[in-house]
Amino acid sequence: MLENGSFIGETEVIDGDRDIIDVFNPFNLKKIGHIYCANEEEVLQAVENAHDVFQHTMKKMPAYKRSQILRNAASLLEKRVEEFAQLLTLEAGKPIVEARGEVGRAIQVLHFAAEGAKNLNGQQIALDNAVGGEHQFGFSMRVPLGVVAAITPFNFPLNMALHKIAPAIAAGNTIVLKPAEKTPFTAVALYKLLHEAGLPTGALNIIQGSGQKLVESLVTHPFVKKVTFTGSGVVGWKINDMAKGKKVTLELGSNAPNIVFGDADIDNAVSSILMGGYTFAGQACVSAQRIFVHTSVYDEFVSKLSVEVSSLKLGDPIEVTTQLGPMITEEAAIKAESWIQEAVQLGAIIRTGGTRDNAFLEPTILENVSFDMKVVCAEVFAPIIAIMPFETEEEVIRYANDSRYGLQAGVFTNNINLAMRMAEALETGGVWINEVSVKRYDHIPYGGVKESGIGKEGIQYSVEEMTDLKFIGMKILP
Repeated sequence: MLENGSFIGETEVIDGDRDIIDVFNPFNLKKIGHIYCANEEEVLQAVENAHDVFQHTMKKMPAYKRSQILRNAASLLEKRVEEFAQLLTLEAGKPIVEARGEVGRAIQVLHFAAEGAKNLNGQQIALDNAVGGEHQFGFSMRVPLGVVAAITPFNFPLNMALHKIAPAIAAGNTIVLKPAEKTPFTAVALYKLLHEAGLPTGALNIIQGSGQKLVESLVTHPFVKKVTFTGSGVVGWKINDMAKGKKVTLELGSNAPNIVFGDADIDNAVSSILMGGYTFAGQACVSAQRIFVHTSVYDEFVSKLSVEVSSLKLGDPIEVTTQLGPMITEEAAIKAESWIQEAVQLGAIIRTGGTRDNAFLEPTILENVSFDMKVVCAEVFAPIIAIMPFETEEEVIRYANDSRYGLQAGVFTNNINLAMRMAEALETGGVWINEVSVKRYDHIPYGGVKESGIGKEGIQYSVEEMTDLKFIGMKILP
């Protein structure tokens, strides 16, 4: 049994009369451990500790030392890929092949952040461009903010945490992390690894427990200068309201459109959508959900995709042959199943899949759907895709943009002019050409528009959003 509490400074808080949250293996629904929950007073202590360490240590630490800590962490993680992958599989139900991929990406994030720590550059500003600026000299510099509050989801508990922690360290900030209570143990393993790598005690603090009880105290604390959140839109926009003028980055949900034109490489589109719709049981914000296919290739595309989806191997995520594991909880699978049933009652047709066994939901393809069905207009966050035919470019642009979300999109075509028109017309934060919407590299600007969020992640962009730009001007005396 695993058990952990919060980490405030050098102390793990597990004593006293406190709430406990049990953690379960999504595959077999067996308890794997529990966490001891923090209270509001301990949230305040964590923030105050982080503020103190920022003032006395992190803001004074030179860039080369911050960079070296991050490189040390990458080296340590490279030696422990299997250890972290096994933990991800245990608490998140992520297939082991995907879990190893997440650890590989986390190593890359640490390297990107190590480079970013040495590239916090300002610029010279020619003051004599303005009347009266003669004999004056100006430049800008980037300075750290202070305490960063980071709130992370269950679906990528290692990489999403590092997308917030690593750039914060690179910039010279300190962090208070509130990980998802369904996947808390990966955060603890990361905490220990970073301190082994040389991160000063208190530069990273972890508070465990229910977000409903802890997040407001964390976000509203006056020492917190930046809030970065990945999760649901309902929670994210509430956090934005709580933050009241602080710097905020929100990476929220989506129902990503993927568009297959008649001239596309159909085999490439099929393999891409297969990966994009069903990776980690569809539990990714940019999972391929709404698939628009030109009528000239609709039957061919659906036929080929159905064969591939039907052959996906469900099973124990620890087995290397497993391609699709359980959803995070049985309740999540029941909810997704109910959305399928509701769509069928409204006229949708199940092409393949659609049945549930505990936390497992078969990979599902729905046809004959309408835009008001939840499987189309909401974020399904499950191994479900809805396929719809279209005739014209103008029509599919209207269909794709008819959503309150706008994170990423995929477009499949061999026509470069069409591809660029679509890239410009789609109302999303990112557009992939001949690649599925779920694709993300850790150094690209990543973030949505509309209700999909504000701000950008991607290490360089996160580092910039975790700093202030300060101007220094000087009059040169004779």
